[in-house]
Amino acid sequence: MKFRITSGELVKGLSTVIGAVPAKATLPILETVLFEVEDDQLTLTATDLEIFIREEVDADVEESGSVCIPAKRLLDTLRQLPDIPVYFSVDERNNVTFKTDKGTYKLVGESSEDFPETTTLTDKTTVKVDLDVLKASIRKTAFAVSTDDLRPAMMGVYFQIGTDESRIVATDGHRLVRLIRSDITAPEELKFIVPDKALNLVQKTLNKDDVCTLTITPGNVQFSAGGTIIISRLIDEQYPNYESVIPRDNDKVMHADKDDILSTIKRVAVFSSSSTRQIRLQLSAHEVLIQAEDIDMSSEAKESVKCEFEGEEMTIGFNAKYLGDVLSNVDGDDVRFEFSTPNRAGIIKPAENDEDEDMLMLVMPVMLNNYA
Repeated sequence: MKFRITSGELVKGLSTVIGAVPAKATLPILETVLFEVEDDQLTLTATDLEIFIREEVDADVEESGSVCIPAKRLLDTLRQLPDIPVYFSVDERNNVTFKTDKGTYKLVGESSEDFPETTTLTDKTTVKVDLDVLKASIRKTAFAVSTDDLRPAMMGVYFQIGTDESRIVATDGHRLVRLIRSDITAPEELKFIVPDKALNLVQKTLNKDDVCTLTITPGNVQFSAGGTIIISRLIDEQYPNYESVIPRDNDKVMHADKDDILSTIKRVAVFSSSSTRQIRLQLSAHEVLIQAEDIDMSSEAKESVKCEFEGEEMTIGFNAKYLGDVLSNVDGDDVRFEFSTPNRAGIIKPAENDEDEDMLMLVMPVMLNNYA
């Protein structure tokens, strides 16, 4: 196998696929990237057995072939080079030599026959989605995915793609995001849960095309855009009935400037208990008083933010981190809060949704301490 490529193009390609290379591989072959060259095309593939990433890169191919090359050492070397041509050659024993005008480097590769076979997609349904819309939907939901291994269904984002609209949902039991989009549809109803890691890779690596093609099978999903393909196993679990936790009768409504209330929460939260991160919101007609206290450290803080509040005055407590995460992912300058009682979830929405989007976020309250 012999081919020539610029170091810059190869670094881009390897940086795309290396996200699938596990930090601690159970098999040595998983620490490698599969190189396949043919017809002036280099195809790079990496996997952790749950996710496959494939990237196509133009190359000057002199002799076709394939080999598995240790990913990290190769990428670390190439990143230290200027953008110059690199000539690769591989012998029958999978010894890899790559040369530049500055030097010669040698690595021991592995046979491509030992590399895991890429998942074959059968019984599939295809959906085309605007890539920017998909990435924005992931950004607005993936932060709320659970990290609890005992609740595997919640360790991914739930997609309900319908014929007229789609719902994209994530929750960890403390906060929930439900995104309804009218510009994502399919010829038939589809329901599937995509692991958080796969969606993070979609966010980072797909950036070469306006349209992303989703290919969904009973056990896998494929994201394809430009010359990049990401294939991930789906989470084979029943997603919880998220609609049942969304309060319906919310007669207390507050409007506030998003940046004002978010920055205030961050400042006040510094004085909250490091274990509970508890803050309290005291709501009145024209201002919300945000308070926190850490009894162990004898510290406290309170600060008011202007708002418009309709309904009876009330006080409700939240985990500052969860509330801050939700507000950080609300688009627009103004935010709408909806409340019913202090022991029911608070709903947070943008004051105005985009034409094709209806976004709802929910944060569960916490039991308040008796500080003044």
